[in-house]
Amino acid sequence: MYGKTNESSIAPENFELPFEGKLSADNRWIIMAELIPWEEFEEEYAQNFDEEMGAPAKPFRMALGALTIKEK
Repeated sequence: MYGKTNESSIAPENFELPFEGKLSADNRWIIMAELIPWEEFEEEYAQNFDEEMGAPAKPFRMALGALTIKEK
């Protein structure tokens, strides 16, 4: 089962880190995230799951992020 998320990601300048830190626009993960057409890939990803059966799948962005970190 897969339900598309309507959540938009937090802009890097609005993301707050502990101790009042901020994400840099030069961060490699920020740059990579801006290059990926999330909506297009999420549509393809959603087609792999039954709409009514099974446990809910993790969001595409989370799945791709986990795979990217694993392979790095």
